[in-house]
This record gives sequence, structure tokens and C-alpha cells, in this order.
Amino acid sequence: MDFNIRKAQEKDIPYILQLIHELATFEKEPDAVEISEETLYKYGFSEEAYFQCLVSEFRQEIVGMALFYPRFSTWKGKTIHLEDLIVTQKMRGKGLGKALLDEVVKTAKNQGLKRVEWVVLDWNTPAVEFYKNYGANVLSHWDTVQLEINT
Repeated sequence: MDFNIRKAQEKDIPYILQLIHELATFEKEPDAVEISEETLYKYGFSEEAYFQCLVSEFRQEIVGMALFYPRFSTWKGKTIHLEDLIVTQKMRGKGLGKALLDEVVKTAKNQGLKRVEWVVLDWNTPAVEFYKNYGANVLSHWDTVQLEINT
């Protein structure tokens, strides 16, 4: 399979948002996405950039992405948090997810970091198995905690 992994560009924002919506639908939360193209631009492609994004292209179509940002661990120091690793449904199982994750890990290694971390839904068995086969530790004894802030 001939695909390309590259750093996302401003022109990719609509496709990135489309992939985010696809993931939200897959995760049974189709109405949970509140961000816009403007939000993605502001925090990923402007001087205020907070995250980095890689995209995967197949035949000049964006079919996957990895969005990540810096995080700090009191045990490990600076780490990377992988917010989303998304490969569109029709392209799963073809090596794109591994290639995207490889690039995120490469970024961490190039920065001298000791950890990349992320969360996965426990019912998403294919993803859990993919991460385990990759060599990741899926920590079943930790729970994700979120506090919604109403502004």
C-alpha cells in the first residue's frame, strides 16, 4: 500500500474535523464534538499552536490522523499525550495506524521523551489489541477522570 505520512497543514483542517466527527460517531458520541475549523486553526496552526497533527494520505486523500500535544508527568517528566489516532473505516487494517503511531513515537524519541500516553475505550477490542500488539501497556486499573467546565 502506497501512503504518505506528513505534518498536517492549514488546508487539511476540514478533513481533520471530518475524521474527528467520524471517530465521535464510532465511539457512540456523534453530538459530542464542539470544536470548529476555527478552533483547530487557532490551537494547531497559528502562533498559539498547542497541538501537533500528522495526517496520512492515500491517493492524495486524507484517510488518517494523529493529534498529540505535550504533557508533563511527575514520574517521567515531559511526555506526549496522543489525543486521537484515527484511520477512516475503509482504510483500517492496512498499516496506516501503525505508521501514524510510529511517527508519534519517533517525535517523542527525537525530543528525548520517555513516554507517549493515551486512552482507549475498553469496548474497542480491535484498538486495545492493536495497542497491545504494538507493545503498549493498557492499564485496566486506572480510570479516566474528566470534569466539564461550563463557561
